[in-house]
Amino acid sequence: MTTSPTDPLTLEVVELIGTVVARYYTEYEQAAAQHSLTGAQARVLGLLSLEPVPMRRIAQKLRCEPSNVTGIVDRLETRGLVERRPDPDDRRVKLAAPTPEGLETSRRLRESLDFAREPLSRLSEAERALLRDLLKRMLGENVL
Repeated sequence: MTTSPTDPLTLEVVELIGTVVARYYTEYEQAAAQHSLTGAQARVLGLLSLEPVPMRRIAQKLRCEPSNVTGIVDRLETRGLVERRPDPDDRRVKLAAPTPEGLETSRRLRESLDFAREPLSRLSEAERALLRDLLKRMLGENVL
């Protein structure tokens, strides 16, 4: 069954997704500002809190130019939140990695993002898993 991009249900779902995204970004920007970070700096710090990442991959994740990432990482490094390290697998590649202070800042930032968690808490674990799987499917990611 094919749906039209203009059928009422699709339009309603698109509008709801847009509302969720807008509310998330608004709260994310406010939470970042409470830590004297821009939204982009907070996103980079959050990404790095998972693992050290090559600068080029940060740019791909953020969908921006590598030169923009360089400026963001420079400012985070100046604040002592991030450091650059050589990649152990390819010493020509630089990894951006959080410092202990950067990890702590990222943790506090994540904890202050109520909007992302609060509505999800209204869903059961099974509903959250279904939502995750549907979102992954929409993004073209494999779902087991």
